[in-house]
Amino acid sequence: MTPRHQRTLGRRKVLFALGGAAVAVPAAAALAPHALAGQSGEPKATAAAAGPLPLTIANSTGSFGNENVHLYIVGNADGRQVRVTPEGTLAPIAASDNGPDGFTDYAISLAGSGETKLSLPYMSGRIYVSLGEKLKFKAVTDGNGNAALQYPAGWVTSDPNYGVLHDCAEFTYNSSGMFCNTTMVDMFSVPLSIRLTGAKDQTTGTVREGGRAAAFAAVKQVEAFSRLVVDDTRIIAPGHGLDAGLFAKDYLAPYIDEVWSTYTGKDLRITTNAGTFTGRVRGDRFTFDGPAQVSFGKPSTRDVLFCDGALAAPNDGTTGPVAAVLGAGFNRSTLLSHPEQPTTDPSVFYGTELTNHYSKAMHTATEDGKAYGFAFDDVADFASYIQDTAPTGLRLTLTPF
Repeated sequence: MTPRHQRTLGRRKVLFALGGAAVAVPAAAALAPHALAGQSGEPKATAAAAGPLPLTIANSTGSFGNENVHLYIVGNADGRQVRVTPEGTLAPIAASDNGPDGFTDYAISLAGSGETKLSLPYMSGRIYVSLGEKLKFKAVTDGNGNAALQYPAGWVTSDPNYGVLHDCAEFTYNSSGMFCNTTMVDMFSVPLSIRLTGAKDQTTGTVREGGRAAAFAAVKQVEAFSRLVVDDTRIIAPGHGLDAGLFAKDYLAPYIDEVWSTYTGKDLRITTNAGTFTGRVRGDRFTFDGPAQVSFGKPSTRDVLFCDGALAAPNDGTTGPVAAVLGAGFNRSTLLSHPEQPTTDPSVFYGTELTNHYSKAMHTATEDGKAYGFAFDDVADFASYIQDTAPTGLRLTLTPF
């Protein structure tokens, strides 16, 4: 197993980006995929990440000058919520940081022109960018009496940042290396790419020319998904759309029912690093035998879109990886056509009428075909995720649109 595969919690399972709630980005904010078979791996590196990491911000939007781009680096370090200052140091979140308007101003200004050079300390969190207006982060006190931040929730109409053009990338940087990704799990707004140099030179997340507009158009033309498009500002992920009344709660029910019916009479085989699990629907549960016995109740559309609920993935090395493969198979609509999972051929993904058309559009929009369109998009390495155990620099680019 590579170091990547030893990190078995999906990156989204512990990220609680809830509108109106104090959110602590956890130490695993950008965790690597579940331990799955058939994923590419890198050889183990003996080098270790040492000290602050050079961070370069490049504004290539072509539509917004540097003076209109605002940067925020927020997250967790040593069990507390922190932010990065323009000088590259960590500062704890404090309720006293709120200004007269009730919000903090943690914005880091870009250089007057050209690239902006910063320094990233050990931490886990998010790099937010907003265009035009600044983001409103509110410092609050959590249930334990500790200072915490309310993060932007662009899918919530009452959120103070709903009208602001913004997006983010996620990362964990520590002595083991840099683990980072772009994400569309919650929404898609600003095209971002990340380049990580070190033992290798890797780039992911780059949206192809015209890809943003094409993604907006593709989602809008599917009637069931059309209300997820918010003007030219963002596309809301269907799970959040469901919670907001913009997406049908039973959209995937016919497909889910057919999967349940089909595998009452034949086996579904799922291979993970723990071994192969063979499952059938018995009674009201999909039960798998193999290295361990694991079972799942019939998921709802919401469970599939959030990869949670009946498809929740504990960090146990058995149930978790099987849940991840099921979640990916439902979102990519490959479970009926491929009784051997995970499916690794992207040409067969999203091939049915009832599918996650949002995620399909996200993958179509990127140059390398990789995106985080749903929580278990890391199954079989189709997520916009890169890592390096001996990093020398990280570059975040706001690409043209």
